[in-house]
Amino acid sequence: MTTKEVKTAKVKTKKKKIVKQVLRGNAHIFASYNNTIVTITDPNGNALGWASSGMAGFKGPKKATPYASTMVVKMLIDKIADYGLKEVNVYVKGIGQGREGAVRALYANGLNVLSINDVTPIPHNGCRQPKRRRV
Repeated sequence: MTTKEVKTAKVKTKKKKIVKQVLRGNAHIFASYNNTIVTITDPNGNALGWASSGMAGFKGPKKATPYASTMVVKMLIDKIADYGLKEVNVYVKGIGQGREGAVRALYANGLNVLSINDVTPIPHNGCRQPKRRRV
């Protein structure tokens, strides 16, 4: 006298990701003293993909090197290859070592760079500096 219980499993269906064709976009490069982060967006500012030196497998002080930034760009271009990106405007922020390496890597990986803009924030005599150290 066993009763059988029938369990109905709910099946989750995922929507298919629609890959839009973006021929022109923006590359935002943030190069700090410790890391390099590259984000590629469409002209409206919606992120298509991003990568950092840590994602590329670099740890510690190696993350800030120019070689790490070239590997980040190469990894990111492989990641967003489905979008068909051909031209980018480059916006560079920060004063780290990886800024030039990342821009050169964009050229080397077949993207047409339309413009390079430096958007590093510069204070107009903002916060007061700490007092000078006397030795």
